[in-house]
Amino acid sequence: MSLLQPLATLIDRTITGIGRSSAWLTLAMVLVTALIVLMRYLFRTGSISLQESVIYINAMIFMLGAAYTLKEQGHVRVDIFYLKLGDRGQALIDLAGYLLFLFPSMLFIIYISWDYVAISWQIREGSAETSGLPYVFLLKSSIIVLPLLLLLQGISELCKSLLKFRQSAAGSNK
Repeated sequence: MSLLQPLATLIDRTITGIGRSSAWLTLAMVLVTALIVLMRYLFRTGSISLQESVIYINAMIFMLGAAYTLKEQGHVRVDIFYLKLGDRGQALIDLAGYLLFLFPSMLFIIYISWDYVAISWQIREGSAETSGLPYVFLLKSSIIVLPLLLLLQGISELCKSLLKFRQSAAGSNK
């Protein structure tokens, strides 16, 4: 049990770095979108690859930011009963949520997406548009990265919940 806190801290730092770094992609998306608008209305031209890059950036913001959102407790949750519980009850609900919902659903997403992403890599799938980006296979890889990052953060949250449960149990025994 003594390894739980260092493991959670290491994972949290990693996810925080990824999450904060991916937040900068929002600035990139705004700048690319502004460039597309300027090109269209000032110069009467367009770029399919720039338009596709906005889609790629938007996808990466969400795919890389979801685990950070979990770390920051930013996902939607129903707190009707949760907030009224003590630390021990909250830890039990969190443990059940991670073990019964988060882990199985993320493993299912990896399982169901693996062939889809692998085939995309095999053929080095690119855009259907002639002047589009040739990196669809990289974008599809984020379908696997998302659940992997959420699983990693889920392990951290599981460790923190176990520690919270243990501390609350030790506190009630005194």
